[in-house]
Amino acid sequence: MIKSMTGFGRGEFSNEFYNFRVEIKAVNHRYNDIIVKMPRHIAYLEEKVKKIIKTEISRGKIDVYINLDYINESAIEIKVDIPLAKTYKSALEGLCKELNLEDNVRLFNILGLSEIIKTERKELDEDTAWTCLKEALNVALRDIMGMKVVEGQELKNDMISKLNRIEAIVLEIEKRSPLVVLEYKDKLKERISELLDKDISIDEDRITSEVVIFADKSNINEEIVRLKSHVKQFLSILDEKDSVGRKLDFLIQEMNREINTIGSKANDMLISQNVVEIKSELEKIREQVQNVE
Repeated sequence: MIKSMTGFGRGEFSNEFYNFRVEIKAVNHRYNDIIVKMPRHIAYLEEKVKKIIKTEISRGKIDVYINLDYINESAIEIKVDIPLAKTYKSALEGLCKELNLEDNVRLFNILGLSEIIKTERKELDEDTAWTCLKEALNVALRDIMGMKVVEGQELKNDMISKLNRIEAIVLEIEKRSPLVVLEYKDKLKERISELLDKDISIDEDRITSEVVIFADKSNINEEIVRLKSHVKQFLSILDEKDSVGRKLDFLIQEMNREINTIGSKANDMLISQNVVEIKSELEKIREQVQNVE
């Protein structure tokens, strides 16, 4: 099943502790490049995220955005160092007594001192967090894969239409090719007749020899056979289930090589016009193949 390399998916999942939101954006890329942006304190889950994505997406630049919220509690835990606070209080009271100050030590005096109150991020339960994240990730993957398949079908239909057009033009070239040699023979005779006196007979053997040489040089039968074979292969690959982008890209190069050879060997204006049209269609297909996973 052909799939596009572009798409977007969003997924969200919650349990009693965590809420994960995942967004996946995919665009064209030659290789499989996955970039995950997630809270630093859960970065140890990144490789697991990439492993799952690689099972579904084999080619493209994939940006993954992961957000985490804590359910019914803060992600930050506040810790008060009671022994240190008592030590500070005793020291401040001693200072007041030593300086004969009639002042009481109040709470805000202590809170302003360093290291009395510390904030720490709560540790996640790795298994519970991963289970939740994986569910959100799978939802996002189903979403993006659905989009990639729909767009892939549109690409496939467009390429099939252009390949059918190419096949029709190749058939025209195939029909035209034998006539090129006959026309060359007639033109050669006319040209010789114009150059020679009417009383001088034309050497038919020499004419035949020249025509045979021309026919050999302009023979495009092998190129036509290979081009038609490549078109059939291309259509067959479009129905394969695996990633096909690289295969199609290779075939487009081979088809271009054959049509270029046909254009250089044919020595015929009509065939040259058909070659230009085929090359135009191949370029359009090549652009579509760049979007195929």
